[in-house]
Amino acid sequence: MNSSPLRAAARRLAAGLVVLWAAATAAYLALLVAPGNTVDTIVGDGADTPQIRAQIIAEWSLDRPAVVQYLDYLRRLAGGDLGRSYFLQRPVAEVIGEQLAPTLALALAAAGLGVLLALVLAVATAGDRRPWLRRASSGAELLLVSTPPFLIGIVLLSVLSFRFGLFPVSGDQGIGALVLPAVTLALPVAGLLAQVLRDGLDRALDEPFVLTARSRGVRERTVLLRHALRHALLPAVTLAGWLFGILLGGAVIVEQVFGRPGLGQVTLTAVTSKDMPVVLAVVTLSAAVYVAVNTIADLTYLLVDPRLRRS
Repeated sequence: MNSSPLRAAARRLAAGLVVLWAAATAAYLALLVAPGNTVDTIVGDGADTPQIRAQIIAEWSLDRPAVVQYLDYLRRLAGGDLGRSYFLQRPVAEVIGEQLAPTLALALAAAGLGVLLALVLAVATAGDRRPWLRRASSGAELLLVSTPPFLIGIVLLSVLSFRFGLFPVSGDQGIGALVLPAVTLALPVAGLLAQVLRDGLDRALDEPFVLTARSRGVRERTVLLRHALRHALLPAVTLAGWLFGILLGGAVIVEQVFGRPGLGQVTLTAVTSKDMPVVLAVVTLSAAVYVAVNTIADLTYLLVDPRLRRS
C-alpha cells in the first residue's frame, strides 16, 4: 500500500481530533460562563457542604490559574476521567456507563434497519421499470422524513401495542421491547437514505460503463447490484455518518416515549437537577461518537472510491 491512503486517513483522524477538542472546549466554556459561582454550578441540586465544595475546588483546580484549570480539565478528559456527579454522589463515567449500552443498542438497531430498508426501497424503485412503485415509494419516504419520530412512535404504540398487543408498551425486556423504538427511529432515516441512494443509482445507470455492461448481455439486476450500486453508495455513506449522530439525539426522545433506560433518562435527570458534570459528559460523549462515526464514514469513502485515495 502506498502512503497516499495512509496520509488521507491520518488527515481525517486529525480533523476528528480537532472537532472533538473544540466540542470539549465549548462544553468547558459553557460551564465557566454559566450564571453564578462555578462551584455552585457544579454542585447543582446536590448536597452542599464545605467538604464537598473543597472537593470540587480540588478536583477542578479552581484555586489555580485559569489556564491550568483548562489544561487539567483536558488532561482528565483525555484519561477518561469525566468527573463526579455531586447530585448522585457517583463518578460520572459510572453513571453514563450503566446507561450507554441500551442507547447504543437502540441506535445501532435503528441504523441497521434504516440502511436495510433504504437499500431495498432504492434498488426496487431505481430506473424506470416500475413508475407506479417509484411514485408510491417516494410519497411514503417524503411522509416519513417530514414526520417527527416521537409522532411515529406514538402511532406505532397505539396500533401495535395498545390495539393488537404485539409488542411491550414500555421497558427494556428482551428483543420485543426494542422493535418499536428501533422502527420509530429507522423509518425517517430509511426515507432520507432511500431518496439519496435512488438518485445515485439513477445517475449511475446512465453512465457509459453501465451501457457497456448491458451491451455485453449482463442482466439488469446484476448491472444494478454489481456496477451501479457501488457508485451510488458514496453520497449515501456520508449521509449515513451524519444520520447516526442524529439517531443518537433522536434516541434520547424515543427513550422517553417508550419508557426505556438509556442516556435519555440520564440527560433528562441531569438537566432537571442541574447536574452539570453529567451534562458536560453527555455533550462530550455525543461529540466523540459523532466524530467517530463520521471518521469511519470518511475512511469508508476511501475504500469505496479509489480515486479519492489518489486525490
